[in-house]
Amino acid sequence: MGRVRLESDGPSDLGVAMTLTEDSTATGQARTEIPPIISVDDHIVEPPHLWQEWLPAKFKDRGPRVERRRLGEMTWVGGAKMYEYELDTPDAPWCDVWFYEDLVHPNKRHVAAVGFDRDEMTMSPITYDEMRPGCYDPKARVADMVANHVEVSLSFPTLPRFCGQTFYEAADRELGLACIKAYNDFMVEEWCGDSGGALVPLIIIPLWDADLAAEEVRRNAARGCHAVCFSEIAPNLGLPSIHTGYWDPFFAACQETKTVVCMHIGSSSKMPAASPDAPPAVAASLSFNNAIASLSDFLFSGVLVRFPELVLAYSEGQIGWIPYILERADDVWKEHRAWGGVADIIPEPPSTYYYRQVYGCFFRDNHGLASLDEVGVDNITFETDYPHTDTTWPNTKQVAEDMMGHLPADVVWKIVRGNAARMLSLDIEAPPAS
Repeated sequence: MGRVRLESDGPSDLGVAMTLTEDSTATGQARTEIPPIISVDDHIVEPPHLWQEWLPAKFKDRGPRVERRRLGEMTWVGGAKMYEYELDTPDAPWCDVWFYEDLVHPNKRHVAAVGFDRDEMTMSPITYDEMRPGCYDPKARVADMVANHVEVSLSFPTLPRFCGQTFYEAADRELGLACIKAYNDFMVEEWCGDSGGALVPLIIIPLWDADLAAEEVRRNAARGCHAVCFSEIAPNLGLPSIHTGYWDPFFAACQETKTVVCMHIGSSSKMPAASPDAPPAVAASLSFNNAIASLSDFLFSGVLVRFPELVLAYSEGQIGWIPYILERADDVWKEHRAWGGVADIIPEPPSTYYYRQVYGCFFRDNHGLASLDEVGVDNITFETDYPHTDTTWPNTKQVAEDMMGHLPADVVWKIVRGNAARMLSLDIEAPPAS
C-alpha cells in the first residue's frame, strides 16, 4: 500500500505538534494537535449496481438486486433476524430493498445516518436518494473524510453483514462464493481503486470452507489487501469454534500474508441482551460483551501460540473493558490452569498474547483512555463509524481532541494513526519524537 495523502483546500497539517487551540488559548494550556486520522471502522452501504456489474454473467440474474418498494413500520426483535416489517404496505414510505434468494433486506436510516439530526436517526426505511452520497459512493466518501480530518478509512460491509454471514446462510454455495468474490473485486478495484490510498480494502470470506477462505485471503493479499472480516464467535453462526483447529488454514494464510483478522461487534449475528423485551438501547450498551467473550476465547485457545504473528482486531468494541479481562485471564491462568484445561497449550500469561497480537478500537471511551498503561498504548486504534448513528462525523477531530488533547503528541499519534498503519501494513511518515 502506497504512502497516503489527501488533498484539501488548506495547508498540509501532517505531522504532530503541540499547539494552542482556540479552546486552550484562553487558559494558556497547550493541547496536542490531532494528526490526520486513520479510521479502522467505517461502513459502506453497497451501491445498487455492485453485484449486477461485478458478478459473472451466468450469476447476475440470481445475484443481489435492489427494488424500490413501500415498507411498513420496522420493529426491533434482536438476534439474527434483527427487524420485523411488512413489505408493500399501502401508503407506507418508499424504501430501497435488497433481494437475494429468500432474503429481504431493507435499507435503514440509522445505518445511513450521516446528514440527519440525532433525533432523526430512526429505525425507518430509506432510499439511496435520501442518503448522503458518501454512504455508497467512493469519491463522495473521500470528500467527507477530508472534511472530517480523516486520511484513511477501512469499511465493513452492510448487505453481506459484518463477516459475510448473508452468503454463508444462503442455499446456493456456488452462487454465494461468486457473490463473495464479486464483493471483494468491487472492494479492491472500485471502492478503493481510485482513492489514492484513502480507502483501504476489507474483504469477506466463504465461511463454510476454511480452505476456500484461505485461498480468498491469498488472492486478495496479492493485490494489496491486508484486512479480512471474521466472526467474533463463530459457533453462534453454527460454525466450528477456534478450539477445533478447523480454522487453522485460514489463520495460517492470514499470518503468511500479514492480513489482520477484523471482528466487528455483531459479527456472530447475536447481540448481547438482557430481557427479551428490552429496547434496542440495551443491546447497544452491551455490544462490547461479545468482544470480551471472543478475546477470552482466543487467549485460551492456543491459536495465538501456534500463530505468533497472527493479528486480531476488535472493531467497535471500545477499550474500557480490556484491563479487567486481561487481569482476570492472567489470574485464571496462574491459579486454575491445572484443572482449567490450558496448562499444556498456554505457556505464558494470556495477556502476553494480547499485547503481542491484538488491537482494540474505540470512538468514545474516556475510561479506557484513563487506563492506557493496562490497555496498551500500542494496542488501540481509533474509528469514526461513518455512516452509523455512533459516528463522530463531521466533528471527529474535536471529539478526539476533547478525549486526547491532554496526552503527549507521540501517544496521540499512535492511537489515531500509527497503530492503525502498522495493523494495516500502510506506509506513512515516521512517528514524532517522544
